[in-house]
Amino acid sequence: MPAKSDQTRRTLLLTGASRGIGHATVKRFSSAGWRVITCSRHGFPEECPWEAGPEDHIQVDLADPEATIEAIAEIKRRLTGGELHALVNNAGISPKSADGKRLGTLETSLEAWRHVFQVNFFAPIMLARGLMEELKRAHGAVVNVTSIAGSRVHPFAGAAYATSKAALASLTREMAADFGPIGIRVNSIAPGEIDTAILSPGTDKIVEQIPLRRLGQPDEVAKIIYVLCTETASYLNGAEIHINGGQHV
Repeated sequence: MPAKSDQTRRTLLLTGASRGIGHATVKRFSSAGWRVITCSRHGFPEECPWEAGPEDHIQVDLADPEATIEAIAEIKRRLTGGELHALVNNAGISPKSADGKRLGTLETSLEAWRHVFQVNFFAPIMLARGLMEELKRAHGAVVNVTSIAGSRVHPFAGAAYATSKAALASLTREMAADFGPIGIRVNSIAPGEIDTAILSPGTDKIVEQIPLRRLGQPDEVAKIIYVLCTETASYLNGAEIHINGGQHV
């Protein structure tokens, strides 16, 4: 698809773009002609194949509230015409123990809880509120990436991660009620077991219990994110879409 001018292209802001679902989402939107501004705590990865990568990448640690506020100001400066058509809050962290096991409620330090919630829960609402006028101007959409772990105890996802994703699902409903009247739709997706680099050993045992008997692919998630940001989902607001091959049934 030929590249459009910045004046006519839609713009997506995506956090956590460097791998997995985030990486696939950038490729999906870029192939549809969108400009994609990415945010992550890492620098722009050279192996990423999309157009305008380094100049549309903002390196920011979303665990740092002050750095997040500074990033919002930088994003505003970069937006053409002051419009943001979509915000996808995909960044998420799930700390493990020294031997790689999940951290339950008894093992997770208070500092770890705070760290996880700042990235997984507070950063999404900070970004949405900070960029509210830009989203409003474009009649934009927000997609929060939650998790199947937000609704059940997961054998690999830690307690801080799971509860932060449950809180993000609730936040999505609250945001839908508050942002809807100003023309901004807010929805979420809850992925199950997706074939990415962060899969834990033993995932094959979970796959045996999934009705489709396979892992999901990152692009299968990215396709749904894309739909939620387009006119196809123009009357969808406050929903959580489960992408897990039937794992939750």
